[in-house]
Amino acid sequence: MKHLFVTITVFSMLFSGISLADTSSTLKSIKKSETFRIGYRKNEPPMSFLNKDNQPVGYSIELCVRIAAEVKRKLKNPNIAIKYVPVTASNRFKALENNSIDILCGSTTKTHSRAELVDFTQLSFITGASLLSLKSSEINSISDLQDKKVAVVKDTTTIKTLTKALKSAKSNAKVISVKSAAEGMNAVVKGKVDAFSSDQVVLIGLATTHENPKQFAIAKKLFSYEPFALAVRQNDSEFRLLADRVLSELNRNGKIISIYSRWFGQFTKEMPSLLEAMYLINSTAE
Repeated sequence: MKHLFVTITVFSMLFSGISLADTSSTLKSIKKSETFRIGYRKNEPPMSFLNKDNQPVGYSIELCVRIAAEVKRKLKNPNIAIKYVPVTASNRFKALENNSIDILCGSTTKTHSRAELVDFTQLSFITGASLLSLKSSEINSISDLQDKKVAVVKDTTTIKTLTKALKSAKSNAKVISVKSAAEGMNAVVKGKVDAFSSDQVVLIGLATTHENPKQFAIAKKLFSYEPFALAVRQNDSEFRLLADRVLSELNRNGKIISIYSRWFGQFTKEMPSLLEAMYLINSTAE
C-alpha cells in the first residue's frame, strides 16, 4: 500500500507538470528572484576578503563574478543583481543547504565528507596547510611546536590535518580553536599562541594585508594537500556544469593566469608547478 501511494504521488507530480528536479534548480531560482547570491568569507585574503571600501574581493570572488556573468547570459537577463552574503567556516555549507546562497566562494577544500552535504565544481586552486608565527619566535615546522600553543579555525580541514600531523610527530602542542583567521592572527600578535595554522596561501594573504606585515614568518614546508573548489547545492548538475564551463574556459584561454597574477603576484613571483598543472588538466574542451 505504501509503495502504491509513492507511485501515485510521483505520477501525479509528473502529469501536473511538477518536476522533482525543480526543487533544486539554482538557475530557476535566480531567474525568478533576479538575484545571484554569492557566499563569501570576510577574512580569507587573497581568496575572499573585504577591501578598504568594505567590498568583497579576491581570487575566488572574481571566479564567481565570472560565473555570474555567464548566468546573466544564459538567462538572457543582464539586470540580474549580485548579492554578497557573508558566511563563516561553521555555517557556509548550511547556507547552501537552506538556500541562503547560490554558490560558495572562498578557500573551501573539496573532500568526500563535505560532498555528502554539497556538490563541488572542478578544482579552482591547490595549496596546503602551513604555520604563521612572529619572526622573533619563528616556527618553521610541526616539530617546532613542541611545548607550544597553535591556533586553528574550527570546522576547517586544517584542524584535522594539524591534529594528525602533531600526533604523527608525537608533539604535545596544545591546539587552540578560534572562530576566524583574524582571531588567529590576533592571538599570535598578542602572544596568546605561538603560531596560527591555515592554508599557506591564506596565511600569506593575511600577513601581507596586515598593518605590520614584516613581523610575521610563514613556514615554507606544507603538511597537507588542500584542493580548493567552489561549492554549489547538491543534485543540480545544470548549474554545476555552467560553473565548470566558465572555469574550463578561463583555463583554456589563459585568462586564469592574469586572475592568478592579480591576486597572488604581490605574494609570490612564481606559480607553483602543481597549480599550473591543475590549470592545464582542467582546460576541458567544449
